[in-house]
Amino acid sequence: QLQASGGGLMQPGGSLTLSCSNSGRSLNGYNVGWFRHSDGDERDFVAAISWTGYKKLYSDSVKGRFTISRDNAKKAVYLQMLSLKPEDTAVYCCATSRERNPILSEGYEYESWGQGTQVTVSS
Repeated sequence: QLQASGGGLMQPGGSLTLSCSNSGRSLNGYNVGWFRHSDGDERDFVAAISWTGYKKLYSDSVKGRFTISRDNAKKAVYLQMLSLKPEDTAVYCCATSRERNPILSEGYEYESWGQGTQVTVSS
């Protein structure tokens, strides 16, 4: 079961690193995406990494501030978030897909979704 963790309350300008894991199972061979949603809003794409690790994609709103990475040995994918802004406040969840030619930013590509972790950015 996918699980996102690492959320919390941060002041603007702060940083957090989220983790996505799969109950100790390997994420090898999976594209992994991060999405977020706030109350009443649609789910938005944040970042994703391909199953090879070579392709990474970011939304314009986080580009240059967030970094996605994967550690296959640790069976996890990370989302490092720097220079956090109040508008980054949301529930962040991760998802996996086995698409071999992924777009990465489209939610319909992803077969499995994990429970999210709350990130709140407020002074």
